[in-house]
Amino acid sequence: MKFVIVFAALFAIALAAPAQQEAQVLRYDSDVQPEGYKFIVETSDGKTHQEEGQLKDAGTDHEAIVVRGSYSYVGDDGVTYTVTYLADENGFQPEGAHLPHA
Repeated sequence: MKFVIVFAALFAIALAAPAQQEAQVLRYDSDVQPEGYKFIVETSDGKTHQEEGQLKDAGTDHEAIVVRGSYSYVGDDGVTYTVTYLADENGFQPEGAHLPHA
């Protein structure tokens, strides 16, 4: 009996939840080269993502890819949040006004 009550409650919540619409891609540009790449994507739900990667110290023992980029999205509170980042041999290093600082 408890299962039926829980199922009915979950079903009612699912019906009451607003339907999510699928975002449409408004812009997509990319350029891929042997020693690097870059792209930008913008969607109808307010999200953007841009990134650029370059090969560093090609052909050496210290060869690595360095990636710089940013992404933005609209939070549930209506505020647009932006994260900029660097990813290299030292790991992923994000920065944003809403992120805690070390």
